Amino acid sequence: MTQHGTQTGTQGRSRRALISVSDKTGVVEFARQLEARGWEILSTGGTYQSIVQAGIKARQVSDVTGFPEMLDGRVKTLHPAVHGGILAVREPGHLGQLEAHGIGTIDLVCVNLYPFRETVARGAPDADVIENIDIGGPAMIRSAAKNHAGVLVLVDPADYPVALQDEVSDAERRRLAAKAYRHTSEYDAAITAYLTGASDELPTALPGTLTLNLTRAAQVRYGENPHQPGAIYRLGDATGPVIDAQVVAGKPMSFNNYADADAAWALCQELAAQESALPGHAAVCVAVKHANPCGVAVAADVKTAWERARDADTLSVFGGVVAVSQPVTLATAQATRGTFLEVLIAPEVTPDAAAWFAEKKPDLRVLVAAPAQGVSVLDVRPLTGGFAVQERDARPWDDLCPEVVTKREPTEQEWLDLRFAWATVKHARSNAVVLAKDGVTVGLGAGAVSRIWAAERAVANAGDKAQGSVLASEAFFPFDDVVRLAASVGVKAILQPGGAKRDPEVIAACNELGISMVFTGSRHFKH
Repeated sequence: MTQHGTQTGTQGRSRRALISVSDKTGVVEFARQLEARGWEILSTGGTYQSIVQAGIKARQVSDVTGFPEMLDGRVKTLHPAVHGGILAVREPGHLGQLEAHGIGTIDLVCVNLYPFRETVARGAPDADVIENIDIGGPAMIRSAAKNHAGVLVLVDPADYPVALQDEVSDAERRRLAAKAYRHTSEYDAAITAYLTGASDELPTALPGTLTLNLTRAAQVRYGENPHQPGAIYRLGDATGPVIDAQVVAGKPMSFNNYADADAAWALCQELAAQESALPGHAAVCVAVKHANPCGVAVAADVKTAWERARDADTLSVFGGVVAVSQPVTLATAQATRGTFLEVLIAPEVTPDAAAWFAEKKPDLRVLVAAPAQGVSVLDVRPLTGGFAVQERDARPWDDLCPEVVTKREPTEQEWLDLRFAWATVKHARSNAVVLAKDGVTVGLGAGAVSRIWAAERAVANAGDKAQGSVLASEAFFPFDDVVRLAASVGVKAILQPGGAKRDPEVIAACNELGISMVFTGSRHFKH
């Protein structure tokens, strides 16, 4: 254990703390507690003013260095009297050198950095953003973290109580040092991302060097399978609807629960954003199984939407994950009776519904989704020895230019169903085909190695419900086989990207069979 309290330091020097923070949460009380324990406090700028105005004795760093703050505050702590006091190993050689130069040790560094990310987030001018790149702060933090055996380093107000303990263990000092380096690493990554994005020479979102700042946000029992360790990580400061969801009932989330809930919520929100294009259908329900939609429906209310999505594929929805776009009431909760679900995620769950779930479905994880902020535009997938990185497929329907390429045009209802089916198939694993009718999926085929196999799966899943439905494919048709299969079960309209060599043959088959076909010009593979 390293002793840490009110006693004097080596060579009779009292313990000294350097405090310079942008986030002043709890800092005055912290300084007051240090003073009561006999610490000498050094500080700078606004932190010094806050401490002194609270009646706490403190010295300005400029009094220690013998130099005033310079260059509008850009230079104030970059001095041997500061860094020598932080970096000196507490052994006779280093301490003798400090004494020869009249430099005292600094035993605690409490620093957090200029609000760079907050300045960027509020859309400040470039000059203001650049001015909020901290230089002295990271230098002091890194110095203290390197010398953590002799110096406590604090970057988070939550850790202030640690410094007020009579003893701080070597393990705790090491933990604080690791946290400090993570703090500066994330800060540098944010600066790198900003400068890369702001550079005229690098207009792409995929620069030559890409830094991912990942912080563990949740622990899970294991990964996809029990023999695989797993955890959930946050990217930078981003929030996520599932990562940050409030669990109002049920067991802790599993690794697979997170993945499926994220997939369900993404499709649910995309359809909810199309409400104006789905007249009379204010509520959306999406059921997902193994990251693929298995029942999707829109309706006038959330209870009906759930019932339609459930009935679309009662077999696959068993053990699935469900997302809804409207608050879950007691009536909606009770409508899930008889169906085993892993997760239900909604923007709101009424207290009586949450209580019912807790009593009647204690194993069901019930989540209230948080709004997403700062969501990364990148889709990152692991490879052996690296990652495949791309921009997310966020192209909305309104960005397309749908073109009817057949003699028959879709009816008004078929247009609505085509748009609904397009959103659904975009979120299904390739190869994927979706059949839909009257705002509900009637057949889905996903993850097939052949497009005709995906279509056959969707048709078999639909059965008699295929009559009068529409079909959407996330990629083009290399042959007319899907068209002929669709026509044989009563499909009336097809939507696909187009762009295949045999497009003329595919269009001719549609005209021959009386089916409408719409090209979107946009492929949506999802692997």
